[in-house]
Amino acid sequence: MTFEINGRRIGPDCPPYIIAELSANHNGDIAQALKTIDAAAKAGACAIKIQTYTADTMTIDCDLPDFKIEGGLWDGYKLYDLYTWAQTPFEWHQAIFAHAKKVGITLFSTPFDESAVELLESLNTPAYKVASFELTDLPLIRCIAATGKPMIMSTGMATLDEIHEAVEAARSAGCNDLVLLHCISSYPAPMDQANLKQMDIIRQTFGVTVGLSDHTLGTTASVAAVALGACVIEKHFILDRTEKGPDSEFSIEPAELSGLVNDANDAWSALGNGEFSRQPAESSNTIFRRSLYFIKDLPAGHRIGPEDIRRIRPGYGLAPKYYDELLGRRLKQPVVRGTATSWEILDD
Repeated sequence: MTFEINGRRIGPDCPPYIIAELSANHNGDIAQALKTIDAAAKAGACAIKIQTYTADTMTIDCDLPDFKIEGGLWDGYKLYDLYTWAQTPFEWHQAIFAHAKKVGITLFSTPFDESAVELLESLNTPAYKVASFELTDLPLIRCIAATGKPMIMSTGMATLDEIHEAVEAARSAGCNDLVLLHCISSYPAPMDQANLKQMDIIRQTFGVTVGLSDHTLGTTASVAAVALGACVIEKHFILDRTEKGPDSEFSIEPAELSGLVNDANDAWSALGNGEFSRQPAESSNTIFRRSLYFIKDLPAGHRIGPEDIRRIRPGYGLAPKYYDELLGRRLKQPVVRGTATSWEILDD
């Protein structure tokens, strides 16, 4: 389940892959987009992701009730107006890709139709993301998969059957490197509905690398997800939440992204390999374990009694479990008080 995006290995045996999602946080200003890329690179993100669509590739300009958002962060907006506000113009893409390459951070995108895939292929994108709301768009998934590039698919709102159909569409069309991100498609998502344990069901059911597309506030859920096996974390990113925009309310700022990178890597490092072996950091602490020591000066030939040995610290003698076995054994050499017990100083 390990693969690479732009030379960076991704999988259970690799540090978490942290994606800063730019989305609409440029607020219609390409200079803001480029500054956000700089900040993501400085904060240590592995990649920054954009979204490739226009209002016309997302929906139609229509005033009927079906096309109007009711409730939530974007209450009252028509779909067409929201996407006109939030889009990253196609004509920006070349400059954005070039800037990311210049500052040394991987950049890829979420395409929302075939024209977006065509544009991104022309820019040699190293990977693709499929948004939760497009997981059921199987023709789009097959189009993306046909590029042969790694794919990351979010699963917000999806049933197991819908995820299965999306995975089958991707694999049958040529995708070999696939990540499924658990996601709660709410903006922001309530912490008590994050349902991170679902990641393990996804991993076991589909045999893929898993991660989290995190819309909760803060970074707690993301770090917890790494501790539960997430290999990829995606988090919306903005320079300053006070600069209101379509996605600002559930985005993290540069200091928070830097903290997420550090905390997620620490959480991954803390997992270890699960083996029961003494860790290097413990090597100097044998002195604090208990073991069996002689508490008297004793001559050679003496038969050991309970008054001669004790279970005490340090831990350089025989383990306390051998206490009864030592009683009655004969010394083949003299010992002084404070000598660690050992089999070598006993007669057979």
